Order: sequence, then C-alpha cells, then structure tokens
Amino acid sequence: MISLDTNVLARFLLKDDAAQFKQARELLNRPDVYTVPPTVMLELVCVLESYDYTRAEVLQGLRALLGLPNFKPKSFEVLCHAIKWYESGMDFGDALHLALSEGDEAFISFDKAFGKIAAQYDIAPEVKALRRSAR
Repeated sequence: MISLDTNVLARFLLKDDAAQFKQARELLNRPDVYTVPPTVMLELVCVLESYDYTRAEVLQGLRALLGLPNFKPKSFEVLCHAIKWYESGMDFGDALHLALSEGDEAFISFDKAFGKIAAQYDIAPEVKALRRSAR
C-alpha cells in the first residue's frame, strides 16, 4: 500500500488547483492501493472546514474517498465511528479521539459539551468531564 498526505486528498476534493487536482485524480485512478493514517483524515477535515465546507460537504467528501475501491485507510472501523459521530454533531477531532479510545475505561476531558454530546449517543468509552477549578 501507498500512504497519501493530506494535501493530495485536499487537492482531490477541493479542486482548487487544476494541475494538482489532475495529478491527484490520476493517482487515485491507478490500480495501486492507497492508505492514510487517521491523523491525515483529521487534518483533511480541518482543511475542508477552513475552506468553509459545511458539515454535509465534509461528509460527502469523506464518503467519496471511502467509496474509492483502492482507498483503504488505516483504522477503517474507527474512522466509520468518527464519521458517524461527526454527522451527529460531534467535532471530528473529538470523535476520532474517542473512537481511537475504544476499549478504554473512560475518556476524561475538561470539555463538558463533548461529554454531553457523547452521552446522548451512548458512546463508549464514556466521556467524563472534569470540573474546572476556580483560580
């Protein structure tokens, strides 16, 4: 397998540089099998959001990539959970952190909103929010 960087996937989805889009499209049309670590997918979501892509547009792009027959991201099931939770309103980074923590007893954060969102969807591990101390 061949690992791809975020910028290749971004150019493929954004189509904001015609020459790089063409190269990325040609690359992904080859019979080679491509992969990415979860961190590339996290960075890709951040890039798409920085281009003012809506959540629906980001999801469309992620699903387009996952639908390619030769695109096999690492931790595929983890990404599927993160995408599902992102679609439900969770921040993608939080969703990915939580999905990668599967099997752990708990996920502890100072982010109370994150804990509330996770509790709504009965996500494991449980997100426990710490109280912020007064200074």
